[in-house]
Amino acid sequence: MGMQLEHSFTVDASPEATWALLTDLESVGGCFPGATVTEADEQTFKGNVKVRLGPIAVTYQGEGRFLERDDAAHRAVIEGTGKGLRGLGNAGATVTMQLAPEGSGTRADVVTELSITGKPAQFGRGVMQTVSDKLLGQFVSCVESKLAGSAGG
Repeated sequence: MGMQLEHSFTVDASPEATWALLTDLESVGGCFPGATVTEADEQTFKGNVKVRLGPIAVTYQGEGRFLERDDAAHRAVIEGTGKGLRGLGNAGATVTMQLAPEGSGTRADVVTELSITGKPAQFGRGVMQTVSDKLLGQFVSCVESKLAGSAGG
């Protein structure tokens, strides 16, 4: 099952500061709910993420990398793949992220191409959208708190 999910959010920080955090794979991975980054460098990361979909909780062991990274245009494409533990299928995502200044802060547009196999695929688009909206909400508040912390107040 494949689908496209679109999200936008704004944070109260400069595009440069936001970009620096969002491309620091270790920091940003740690902001994702249920995720643990086990190793990360400039281009790639590995880790696992636990997601609850309806009545089941799935843990994916995965890795990801930058397919594109344009520091000047503040645009990145990140590919992630995950293998579900206990035979719960696989997941893959290609995330395109574009930052732009908005007022005194930054607007981020995120498009996620998601593909899921196995049992979790049965839940369909509605559940995925709800879950991803909730996860993104938690992710954004974590990002905002990190940005506020680094700005010194």
